[in-house]
Amino acid sequence: MVRVAAGVTTPAAESDLQAERDGAVIGMFGVGVGKRAAGVRRLLLNIIPTAASHPFMTRSARSSARRAVARLAVARLAVALLALTACGLTACGKADAPTSTTPPSGTGGNGGSGGGGGGGGSTPAPAATPNVIVILGEAQGWTSTSVQMDPALATSKQAQLKTPGLERIAAEGMRFSNFYAPSPRCTPSRAAFFTGRSPAALHMTFVGIGTDATTITGPLETPVAITDMPTNLPTVASLLRTAGYATAHFGKWHVGRTDPSAYGFDASDGPTNNGGPQNVANPNPVESYGMTARAQAFIKQQVAASKPFYVQLSHYAGKAAIDVKPETWTAAKAMMVGQNDAVVGLAATTLEMDNTIRLLQATIDSLGIGKNTYIMVWSDHGQQTTTYNAPLSNGKGTVWEGGVRIPFLISGPKIPAGSTSRVQASATDLLPTILDLVGAPVSASITGLEGGSLKAVLTGNGSGAVSRSRPDFVVHFPHYDFDVIGPASTYLSGNYKLIRAYEDGSLRLYDLSTDIGEKSDLSKSMPNKVTDLDQKLTSYLTAVGAQLPTRKP
Repeated sequence: MVRVAAGVTTPAAESDLQAERDGAVIGMFGVGVGKRAAGVRRLLLNIIPTAASHPFMTRSARSSARRAVARLAVARLAVALLALTACGLTACGKADAPTSTTPPSGTGGNGGSGGGGGGGGSTPAPAATPNVIVILGEAQGWTSTSVQMDPALATSKQAQLKTPGLERIAAEGMRFSNFYAPSPRCTPSRAAFFTGRSPAALHMTFVGIGTDATTITGPLETPVAITDMPTNLPTVASLLRTAGYATAHFGKWHVGRTDPSAYGFDASDGPTNNGGPQNVANPNPVESYGMTARAQAFIKQQVAASKPFYVQLSHYAGKAAIDVKPETWTAAKAMMVGQNDAVVGLAATTLEMDNTIRLLQATIDSLGIGKNTYIMVWSDHGQQTTTYNAPLSNGKGTVWEGGVRIPFLISGPKIPAGSTSRVQASATDLLPTILDLVGAPVSASITGLEGGSLKAVLTGNGSGAVSRSRPDFVVHFPHYDFDVIGPASTYLSGNYKLIRAYEDGSLRLYDLSTDIGEKSDLSKSMPNKVTDLDQKLTSYLTAVGAQLPTRKP
């Protein structure tokens, strides 16, 4: 496995510097023409006139002369390229030099494994293979950022905090108002995302015993959950690597002790848990910026190699001043006027993540690949408290909305700017969505997937059908944790949500379209709906072989 350490670039630092210089040229002319200009720039640096290497010149003079000649050459090249652009590139130059800022596959930019440039005449060049960046927040509540998740609900954002990086993604793309984590805990949600299968089907319904797991017990015997993600299942990374992508995961792994390379990742920080690569109590802010730097280096390397990439950054938890840079704490405190340090700590952690997102955005901008890169941001579950979940009820470790409804933002090619979707979706849908967006839909031979592609929704201005093996959404959490009702499962069907509590057998029903805070139980007034959804929940759990809690002897 290739592990990219903090502060180290691959290939050598000089190659990264070269890529940055190429990026500047690309920024001048756009990706299609700019990559050619960058290539010529490198060629010119290798065939500098003999005057710049005359033996009687000092080393400093020779260096200055080489730079001067190179700048002159690039300036002359710019004039020539602009002239070519003005005359259409096809009539007075090569037909494979497109005027679009999106490079053809295999001919430049970050294009991938396709063939050469387009043919002659007016035949359009094929679109470049898009890149994908997935950013996973740790316990980010639905209302934890300054992005209003539901345009019709003013309280669906954090009014005091400002997160411009996330706001930019929302402004350039789409937000999902009804997006769910597969579980109210991190390990199950991550495994479901990687595999496109539910925690219930994977038997990965809880976290490993330790500081991140509760030891609450009750009258029920709860299942022993698998904590190592199976290596015999295809993952988003392994499928993309087969499609020609370079793949990397930086940050919190937390789906077992097996190395990420076994799941299709070319580069990673290893099988990390909450403590990061150094296994410390507070990995941030070192890791929040370290993983970002490693991602930036990886992205630059792939762009220089004209290879499409998939990069995932999974952030570590934080909630206090020690978890952020001093200047970030100061900024958060200034924004969160009147709030105590506990609230400021949550805000500062969110602000720090947003700062790193802005660093990534700057890298994408400098490389000229923004129009060909998907950026997705979601969270593994809601906040533990209701601070950043309200008006939703409860939080982490519960099946209530505050535990599982999460923010999801996505920007990229053909996604309408500033759009909103109310289609119900979850992180289980992201594997087939990503594969579909990059033109490598999941093969029908791969069975067991529960998620469905959201491509039609993303390109349909927030509306569209999602084809899944089962139409509705289940969160199965058969464990004692932070919920007073104990082990529970929930079944979502349209606007209705059923909650089944295993300890006392009670059933609750809510209409989320009018009661997003789950305050009015409709089970007594709508018994037929309760029976219908309860039967569907039982059928689903039976079909996927879910583990259930049992009564202790």
